[in-house]
Amino acid sequence: MANEVEEFNAYREKMNSKILAENNTVIKRIFNLDTNAFKEGALDTKTKELLGLVASTVLRCDDCVRYHLEKCHSEGLTKEQIAEALSIATLVGGTIVIPHLRRAYEYLDVLEA
Repeated sequence: MANEVEEFNAYREKMNSKILAENNTVIKRIFNLDTNAFKEGALDTKTKELLGLVASTVLRCDDCVRYHLEKCHSEGLTKEQIAEALSIATLVGGTIVIPHLRRAYEYLDVLEA
């Protein structure tokens, strides 16, 4: 199962490198903004990652959900904390989010294995 995490990260790294190699100023600035937005500030990184997870779930971006789940996990957030954030995402996003919620729980199990 850990292979799934490694494959996701390898693909993400490969494609990000390819995209950034195009030297598009706008895309580079967006990537930089994304990186810096999740650094410690008035809100701690754990809170920001939970916010990213909720927003990604509501927006139904499975890649983003996986990314933020992994960050939440590496930041030491518990399954209970992550589940509570996902419950808020489902409340806000509505029932259309449920398939993404299923995949989120599936990937969280992979991360915990």
